[in-house]
Amino acid sequence: MSTLLRALSLPALIGLSHLAVADDVVTLKLVHFLPAISNVQVNIFEPWCKKISDESQGRMKCQIYPSLQLGGTAAQLVDLARNGVADIVWTAPGYSPGRFPKTEAIELPGMIPLGGTRGSEVVWNFYQQQLKDEYKDYKVLAMHADGGMNFHTRDQKIESAKDFEGLKLRAPNRTIATTLTALGAVPVAMPPAQVTEAISKGVVDGAAAVWENVVPTKISEVTKYHTDTPADRPALGATALTLLMNKRKYDSLPQDLKDVLDHNSGSTLVTQIGGVFDEQIEKAKEKILAENGTIVVMPLAAYDEAIAKLKPLEAQWISNAKGFDGKAIIDAAHAMYPKN
Repeated sequence: MSTLLRALSLPALIGLSHLAVADDVVTLKLVHFLPAISNVQVNIFEPWCKKISDESQGRMKCQIYPSLQLGGTAAQLVDLARNGVADIVWTAPGYSPGRFPKTEAIELPGMIPLGGTRGSEVVWNFYQQQLKDEYKDYKVLAMHADGGMNFHTRDQKIESAKDFEGLKLRAPNRTIATTLTALGAVPVAMPPAQVTEAISKGVVDGAAAVWENVVPTKISEVTKYHTDTPADRPALGATALTLLMNKRKYDSLPQDLKDVLDHNSGSTLVTQIGGVFDEQIEKAKEKILAENGTIVVMPLAAYDEAIAKLKPLEAQWISNAKGFDGKAIIDAAHAMYPKN
């Protein structure tokens, strides 16, 4: 009898074991470099995490770590994701110079249209067509644009290409640093958290930064002038941003949870992110004007002069390309720009 009971109970125990595995909650550690009150956390990550939790019936959740709470620097986030310290990171590949060289092509002047939605569509299409090999060690959940680079200065108004000369401006990545140098400015590298204080103390004259970021980082509180480029022209520079997942973590998930992630990533997520950025860009401009800031739209002639100064950067980038056809990548990046 005891042998029979043990035999009968074994399948039941196996079934219970399978049930326990199915009911286990997967908690994804999501790390980024901005504060918890930032637009990306409040309006992108938190709703996204709620959505994957709801669609998985609570079996998959997020634990968000803002402000690099798992340690390291913004440049090291890609390693946190690759090594599994974090499950997901949001970062700019350009923060890790030389690691993703093809990605830098789309950040060159004149490649990405202004705006979150239009710019993100270009970046995502470029990733799909040209960059998958650079990110083969990751599950890429999204890659998008930052809305386009603007210039925010404490005392100096930038209205022409000549006005950049001698200004010390914080640059968010190597490509934009090269852009500023070509315009005659002095690029300064520093972590995002230090920019506002550096402007306030006069360590730098301002920053190359996107509209979406200037309010939550309080750059708007220490700058008076905010220079934008013509809306119907490509940005003088932009930063590609990406949501990267540890590939082993993704591969370890049961298929139904993979399906939830897949349903809420890729072009769908890129479009959502673009829309959030567009909304925040308009809110930032409204707030800056309400607080007596001055927004300057660079005249078309000045913009064209700046673009002419920056055109040689493409040839320079091509000459530095190693292991791939740099001209083909540049041509592909130009082809991404919307025709209308």
